[in-house]
Amino acid sequence: MGFKMGIVGLPNVGKSTLFNALTRTAAAQAANFPFCTIEPNVGDVAVPDARLDTLAGIAGSKQIIPTRMTFVDIAGLVKGASKGEGLGNQFLANIRECDAIAHVLRCFEDDDITHVEGRVDPVEDAAVIETELMLADLESIEKRLAGLVRKVRGGDKEAVQQERLLKAAQAVLEDGRPARVVAVDADDAKAWRMLQLLTTKPVLYVCNVEEESAGAGNSQSARVAEMAAAQGNSHVVISARIEEEISQLEAEEAEMFLSEMGLDEAGLDRLIRAGYALLHLQTYFTVGPKEARAWTIPEGTSAPKAAGVIHGDFERGFIRAETIAYDDFVALGGEQPAKEAGKMRAEGKSYVVKDGDVLHFLFNT
Repeated sequence: MGFKMGIVGLPNVGKSTLFNALTRTAAAQAANFPFCTIEPNVGDVAVPDARLDTLAGIAGSKQIIPTRMTFVDIAGLVKGASKGEGLGNQFLANIRECDAIAHVLRCFEDDDITHVEGRVDPVEDAAVIETELMLADLESIEKRLAGLVRKVRGGDKEAVQQERLLKAAQAVLEDGRPARVVAVDADDAKAWRMLQLLTTKPVLYVCNVEEESAGAGNSQSARVAEMAAAQGNSHVVISARIEEEISQLEAEEAEMFLSEMGLDEAGLDRLIRAGYALLHLQTYFTVGPKEARAWTIPEGTSAPKAAGVIHGDFERGFIRAETIAYDDFVALGGEQPAKEAGKMRAEGKSYVVKDGDVLHFLFNT
């Protein structure tokens, strides 16, 4: 399991350039005019994790299979999108299918690239998009509430729960705040997710800066950082231009290029880490002579549920998980030495998988 992140933003902020860089394709046309992305482009990318290469080297694995994440390049939204302006509601629907939103904000000056609003103000841009998503949610809520009236009068428990949650969301939205600020009880969590409101999606602000500011950011990205912190959201600073250049290079050349630019790592790595943190995801590994493989799971996942990510039969017939911590596997030189040193543990159904665990599942067929 990876996760799906929708790349959104106003036209000409660098969304498609970033998408091209992330997926190393030219599937999304990057051009200096609004709506150059006519259909949402979808790209799967491998999640870089140096630990996987280390484990494969120790185990002599013939194949390395990283976990993957999906990026969806969604066409530029504009003011009035919730009412059908620009390319309108079809793209709002694409956002609903994503786990999180990467909101690309223009934090660079360039007279050759027009801004749809005629100015560069990333905080105002963020407000424009957030407002459109809130308006779309309000419209959706009004329609759903009207459709629930009869069932609520009839005492349908599910309808009563939906009505209560929709009204809670409606109240904060009418107050000018996104639905994600609503405090939801554990008993309501599943029903809340099923509402698929746009403003419940976690937001990662991606500050697209000029090349010279890729390391430390600039005054505009600093404003975004302050805004994100106040909202409880995340942000990351990236130069889409640099990422595009890196995506065309071989690994050694890319490393040299980054070093020359004074950067420790590619923006892709920072973006994925930020996305993982945003969605509270983590990675476990399965390692053997045939393959070393990474698997993505939510934090707090039990061993049977983690096994189910590989195959449903693993979860249904779960007996136990043989577990070695990543640091022990590496320090001791592999599975057998770790086992001999007493570092392999047999864990049952209640075990909560930790980030970096090397797991082997035993199950009934």
